[in-house]
Amino acid sequence: MPAISSIDMMVIGAYMLLLVAVGAVLSRQNKDTSDYFRNGCKGTWWLVGASAFMTSFSAWTFTGASSVAYDAGWSVLIIYMTNAVAYFVGALFIAPWFRQLRAITVPEVIEKRFGHKTQQFYAWFNVVTNLVYAALWLYGLAIFCSSVLGYDESINWVIIVVGIVVLLYSTSGGSWAVMATDFLQCLILVPITILMAYLSLKAIGGFEGFNAAIKEQGLQTSYQVINADGMFDAHSFTWVWAGAMLLKNVLNYNTLNASYRYFAVKDGFEARKAAAMAGVLMAMGAFIWLVPPMVARLLYHAEISELAITKPSEAAYAVISLKLLPTGLTGMMVVAMLSATMSSMDSGLNRNAAVVTQDIYPTICRLFGWTPRTGTSLLFMGKMVSVACGLCIICLALYFARAGGKGVFQLMLDVGTLLAMPLGVPLIVGIFIKRAPVWSCVCSVCFALCSSTVGFFSKQLAAWGWLSEPWAFQDKLFWNVGLGTLGFLITVPFWFTASDAYKQKVETFFTNMHTPIDFEKEVGEGNDHEQLKILGLFAVVVGVFLGFLMLLPNPMEGRLAIGFVAVFVGGIGSVFVYLGYRKQNQLHK
Repeated sequence: MPAISSIDMMVIGAYMLLLVAVGAVLSRQNKDTSDYFRNGCKGTWWLVGASAFMTSFSAWTFTGASSVAYDAGWSVLIIYMTNAVAYFVGALFIAPWFRQLRAITVPEVIEKRFGHKTQQFYAWFNVVTNLVYAALWLYGLAIFCSSVLGYDESINWVIIVVGIVVLLYSTSGGSWAVMATDFLQCLILVPITILMAYLSLKAIGGFEGFNAAIKEQGLQTSYQVINADGMFDAHSFTWVWAGAMLLKNVLNYNTLNASYRYFAVKDGFEARKAAAMAGVLMAMGAFIWLVPPMVARLLYHAEISELAITKPSEAAYAVISLKLLPTGLTGMMVVAMLSATMSSMDSGLNRNAAVVTQDIYPTICRLFGWTPRTGTSLLFMGKMVSVACGLCIICLALYFARAGGKGVFQLMLDVGTLLAMPLGVPLIVGIFIKRAPVWSCVCSVCFALCSSTVGFFSKQLAAWGWLSEPWAFQDKLFWNVGLGTLGFLITVPFWFTASDAYKQKVETFFTNMHTPIDFEKEVGEGNDHEQLKILGLFAVVVGVFLGFLMLLPNPMEGRLAIGFVAVFVGGIGSVFVYLGYRKQNQLHK
């Protein structure tokens, strides 16, 4: 498979510089930790919605998910459509509740609901696992860029360069830069992937040719959305599997652990619109992301099968991109893949720094009798923590590249897998059931951990004859959710044992969660016009840059493809600039 051209590499380099520039420009928005970690609660719905969407997936969409689409066709729709449904559930009522919690970090919310000890456990656990998963995403992205795109010897350099870029703009601009870059990345990702879906269908003769090729190659059965049990490993893509995936995603996207997505938005109504926007984008992406790898299977199966990588089908999206995109846009497709991972990394980095600064640091100060920092001093500390977390992620990714998944890093991933669902169950049950004692969360986790442990070791247990067969994904999920919920419910009769202080804390939690935000009284004056102008100007710059790529030696069809992306990005940017200045003029009248 050919590597991308030097021109495409220049495009990628220019994009990296743009992200650093965004961080530098938006650094002036940060006056305190509220600004740095949650946009001062002034984020507009479209900014927060785009960020929520971009942080919902990584480059796995264009590698692992594409590999599944390559083999199983439309079945992968289930994953992304249930993601969209989860966001729509949030838009109905949960997203406004989360904004109305009036918090900066998730552990802060957990402390208000379940007390200080539970908060500290979740804080430390989330910091460690977030660092590990961010390093895993970075490592996976480096594997893709170095091996699939023809740079087999540069995996460490990819890790270092991408890691440093994320570190620079996340640290300098804080949450403002994180969400701004997420928005710009979304603005680039959408037209590029739409274009790829169009070019893929065009290459195979439209929908008619697409369906004919599926029939000709005998893929009608395996390319169904829902498949018969046993067609794929682990009982995947059946009705039961689809139901389990829906339950999993609705729970994951609407637990207190996911509440951070809406802390930065202006009020509950804007949170509702942000969640709806993320849901619409996810539903749209579910279709346009899956067409190219399916067409790659139909047109380039022999070539992809010969690739010298562990799982050739994971390169399907990259292969068809290199085949169909004109010079210049191949680099932008790599940018889209980079952005899918970087958007998850940067938000995780900022979120980790917030947890350390706002939740762990004050507890350490109390233990040692220190006076906690405040104001600009605490803001500076937050930036230093962000730097430390970023360097830690880079070092972990480099270690993972060297160890190949062995050692303590794999152990930490296993622990995260074992505990993820048990820890999530009480964080959604607890927002619906008020009268439960302080230990209800611990009890729920312990119950769910029993089934999680059985599921984790189910292969060994089946080999020993203790289970008839290893548990599939749906078995693990239903048992974890069922036992976790049961563990929470059996504590309800013991509400009378709770202290008066804890009962008052819980009452305040629910009162705040259901009390609408009065933006002018609680936050003050918004800066919608500045967000529109700044993001609009950056989008115009990207659009103009893409416009110059039309001068490259491409056939007319290739130049038109570049023009489509340039007009899409630059056009939206121009509209934003116009609206920004109009809002500014209205404010000054």
